[in-house]
Amino acid sequence: MVLSSPRRSALSDQVIAQLRNQITSGEWPVGSRIPTEPELVELLGVARNTVREAVRALAHNGLLDIRQGSGTYVIATSELAGVMHRRFAGSDPRHVAEVRSTLESSAARLAAQRRTERDMRQLEALLARREESWAAGDAEHFVTLDAAFHQAVVAASHNDVLTGLYADLGDVLRDWLRGDVGRELRPENHMDHGRLVAAIRAGDGDAAAAEAASYPFMCLRSPSPADG
Repeated sequence: MVLSSPRRSALSDQVIAQLRNQITSGEWPVGSRIPTEPELVELLGVARNTVREAVRALAHNGLLDIRQGSGTYVIATSELAGVMHRRFAGSDPRHVAEVRSTLESSAARLAAQRRTERDMRQLEALLARREESWAAGDAEHFVTLDAAFHQAVVAASHNDVLTGLYADLGDVLRDWLRGDVGRELRPENHMDHGRLVAAIRAGDGDAAAAEAASYPFMCLRSPSPADG
């Protein structure tokens, strides 16, 4: 039996951990290109082969996408998120909407019961920034803020399992929302989320759940830019 060098393996694991931390911490957000191989060699002070091995491992786990001639990009924030993205990225939009509706309505009901004042400040700040990005006509920024808003609603449920599951589905949901919104923000596609925030602040679980449950299907009915 041939055994690999424990020292080399430990070093590779350390590099993988450092790169993963850059991703999970948000230093390298989803969609961003990570530093080049020579840059990583210099930053980490390790051999090129060690860097290459670590990058390939994270690509295999679904966090990175190595694109020849372009670079290496972050495509998921965790191994499970990477699996979710590969498994469900091409799913029927109605099925995605049904999952969103189920998860978000349950989370909104719990958020109305459990939210803290800090949760409310976060929701209200994200709602304001979401509206500002819509007014500015920045579709990609709007998608990012809308996704962050919905994640904050789920986080306000203070259910760690629900929050983690929703986060792992986040990349699929953002892709779906990005496709629905298109490159141009159109007035007829705008949805006011103020009622949801108001229901959560008022502690009205039924109203919060109903609001959250309806949004995914409203998106689904919205005409796409291709429809003219």
